Amino acid sequence: MQSSKREKQYEQERLHEVFAEIDKQKEQLLAKSGDIKESVVHLRKEFWDDVTVNIDNVDEMVETQASIRQQAELLSERERTHSQLHNQFKKLEQLEDSPYFARIDFQEDGEEIEQIYIGRVSLMDEDNVNFLVYDWRAPIASMYYDFTPGPAYFEALDSKIEGKIHLKRQFIIERGEFLGMFDTGLTIGDHLLQKALSGQASTKMQSIVATIQREQNKVIRHEKSKFLVVQGAAGSGKTSAALQRIAYLLYRHRDILHEENMVLFSPNDLFSSYIANVLPELGEENIRQMTFLRFIDRNIKNLRVETPFEQTEYVLSKRDSDDYPLRRENISFKSNLSYKNVIDHYIEDLYESGIVFENIMFRDEVFIHQDEIAKYFYQIERNVPLMNKMNILRYWLLDRIEQLRAEEVLKDWVLGEVELLDDEAFREAYVQVQENDIEEFHDSGKEEIYLRRKVVDREIDSIVTFINQFRFVDVLQTYQKMFTDWTPKGEVPNNWEKLCDFTVQHIKDGWLTWEEATAFSYFSDTLLGDSANRSMKHIIIDEAQDYTPFQLAYLKQIFPHTSFTLLGDMNQAIYAETEENNILKRSSDDEFTKIELMRSYRSTKEITEFSREFAPAGKSIKTFERTGSKPKVLKTTEEELAHMIEQEIASFQEKGYETIAIVCQTKKEAKYIQNKLSNALNIQEITEMTKEYSKGIVILPIYLAKGVEFDAVIIPDASSQKYQKEDRTLFYTACTRAMHDLTIFSTKDWCSFIHEANPATYTKK
Repeated sequence: MQSSKREKQYEQERLHEVFAEIDKQKEQLLAKSGDIKESVVHLRKEFWDDVTVNIDNVDEMVETQASIRQQAELLSERERTHSQLHNQFKKLEQLEDSPYFARIDFQEDGEEIEQIYIGRVSLMDEDNVNFLVYDWRAPIASMYYDFTPGPAYFEALDSKIEGKIHLKRQFIIERGEFLGMFDTGLTIGDHLLQKALSGQASTKMQSIVATIQREQNKVIRHEKSKFLVVQGAAGSGKTSAALQRIAYLLYRHRDILHEENMVLFSPNDLFSSYIANVLPELGEENIRQMTFLRFIDRNIKNLRVETPFEQTEYVLSKRDSDDYPLRRENISFKSNLSYKNVIDHYIEDLYESGIVFENIMFRDEVFIHQDEIAKYFYQIERNVPLMNKMNILRYWLLDRIEQLRAEEVLKDWVLGEVELLDDEAFREAYVQVQENDIEEFHDSGKEEIYLRRKVVDREIDSIVTFINQFRFVDVLQTYQKMFTDWTPKGEVPNNWEKLCDFTVQHIKDGWLTWEEATAFSYFSDTLLGDSANRSMKHIIIDEAQDYTPFQLAYLKQIFPHTSFTLLGDMNQAIYAETEENNILKRSSDDEFTKIELMRSYRSTKEITEFSREFAPAGKSIKTFERTGSKPKVLKTTEEELAHMIEQEIASFQEKGYETIAIVCQTKKEAKYIQNKLSNALNIQEITEMTKEYSKGIVILPIYLAKGVEFDAVIIPDASSQKYQKEDRTLFYTACTRAMHDLTIFSTKDWCSFIHEANPATYTKK
């Protein structure tokens, strides 16, 4: 007991010393920053007073330019220093709430024991000699996550450091107060993890580096494979690990990797907002985030693209419609690589003929006819790559345009346009002629020649842009001919002709189905040339189970030199035709590493035990020992449903829950349920346009709940009519949004998944 008290006193005293060091360094930074800021203000204010301006002759002009450059560089250097001091100050502020969360005592072989304190960011002493706190991403800190007391090692830059962990200690420090400590032989003791998971759900994801588990740490620090795939159960910390992985990679490779070299593909804008705080809390700037829809939309002009949410809404709500079987076949075929193979065969045939070109117009008249363009293109050698052929054609067209530019200057129409110019244009012409002598014309006509050129350039430059953007190729018409004027090669469905008619009709109506959008974007990129992005160094794809094989193959083509981290859960595949041949099912190989995270931390043990009963791969899901109430499965009538939902909401609010979600299968169902509930409840409807949500009650379709969690979840209709055999992953996804409480209603027969669950795992009324 005495030993324990002495240890606690020692840790409290050390914490006070660290806080004192933080305060001291903050004061020093404030003083330096104030001096620098004052210097910057002075330099800006007195900039021209300190510059000698003399332009009487060439030598003095050169001296003046050098003086201006010197003063600008001095100002830039001071501003850069001020920014660096500001960033250092922000890091110290991060330490004020909780400077560290763990300590390990490590003895390197042949050396003395070293106390290593681990926090969110590093802190060194005043002399920059000793680490008071190590950044959790530092190589030495990895031992905290990976080893129990005993033999341990970490990978330094060029060697493996081996030794022994003598002590592993965790701290609870909040708002600058020492609340407790405990020694543990586990990776992360239940004290910290239980505390982190038992709180209320937040509308923003929090970064909790203190509770990273060993398997999650493997995800964060993995650098050996080009493709890292993480298959993780609902609530296993996939997204959190991915964001911490981003922070780790930026820290580890700061000299060559920056925020602009990384991109995160997220499932929707709501999710992007939900995770927006994590990287800043870890001391890093947010990387670029986008949805796959936004990514492919860049290639698609003058057509509306069906969103993945609209496709899902159709699949779930139009099962009885006449065109449903054909649409499902269209989705199935065009989501997979067999369709990519058909397109590749078509592109091969376009080397011989078939590309549709646009006329090059000048002043509403055809300057170069589309047939002349096609003739030139198909005279180029057959073995020249398509990308090179397009560029050869582009240069030929630009050359013709430059000839046109020279020929048009002296024509009568140009003078007519010149006479319509305003006085400002004539003043500009006078100044330009004086400064840039136009030698090939007499003095009396120089201003007119300048203005003539200006008029012609205005007409010609738009054509140059048209050509440089390859708009002389009618990509859509060329693509459409694949369905009307071409005999397919490769494996196609038996009713290919019906699928062709279906596709052409939608194109004529001005829109592309979601399954067609990737194919068209791929076709456009391949036809017009190399669109590969070589500046991107790492891509993270969250909810990867919802990407089709075609979509993933397209991303690999666009980013050929990029490393990928793909995270997902086959138990939560919600979009049509994404389960078969999914990348999450692959095994590890030379360039592909797969890590599984099968312990669920989000939900209570009771909710996890219930939901894993009907999960496609539920047997492998492990629970975390955080107990609560069993899920409630309640039968009611259509008339009583709204009242019972309102009663459940009231009971959740009495428990202090701050986020309560009514999770429906579709947007249509969400609208229906919301209309039945009392307006006094103040329910926030979440749609695909929603960027963020606030605490309280929300209602949303399942496909917008991906990656998000709530204190309590209500599923208003779990009937067999609503959730059919193919909706297993949807129902599992809905149930696993709940952290603490789950209530499921039905006014009809229960869906088969309720019957599959062990009756001991839920309360039924």
